Amino acid sequence: MKRFALALGAAVFAAGIAGPALAEKIQLSRISAYFNSFATAQAAFTQVNADGSVSTGRLMLKRPGKARFEYDPPNKALVIAGSGRVAIFDDKSNQPPEQYPLDQTPLSVILAARVDFAAAQMVVGHDGDADATRVIAQDPAHPEYGKIALVFSDDPVELRQWIITDGTGQPTTVILDQMQTGMDLPTRFFDIVGETRRRTGEN
Repeated sequence: MKRFALALGAAVFAAGIAGPALAEKIQLSRISAYFNSFATAQAAFTQVNADGSVSTGRLMLKRPGKARFEYDPPNKALVIAGSGRVAIFDDKSNQPPEQYPLDQTPLSVILAARVDFAAAQMVVGHDGDADATRVIAQDPAHPEYGKIALVFSDDPVELRQWIITDGTGQPTTVILDQMQTGMDLPTRFFDIVGETRRRTGEN
């Protein structure tokens, strides 16, 4: 779980995106416009880990600066981005979560108030083929955190999956169901302090 969060909050491309063929890669300006077209989004996801195990859950985004990845039972793990931090809650522990600065992770690129992939220093790769366009992000100061490849389909532009590769080369693939946008997402979903108190029993 720590490895997942470091790289997420920090891509080997996995084929298998169904959709129309692309004559060329989607331009970064169009991908940026896609994210800037909504302030909130959610989607169910399926996560395929390096060992072949599979988890499911739900992703919620609320720009600027907020995200929540909640896993379905029996996992019950949780990752929250909020208040400038990324917190990883271990479902097997009642200890406070591990936390990392959001602005030191590639997750900050898509949670910016104004998304601009062309200007983001963490964007280190951009390519495409007949199936998808990939944008690869990595913290240049911390390559040991791994990297993440965001995978988009076209017509319309849509985030379909990402592939996290940790510092040892182990991939984790997260496949999204269709993203829904524009819903109300309560701020409490992204409250790291409140979630910590709930899990540890602190007042």
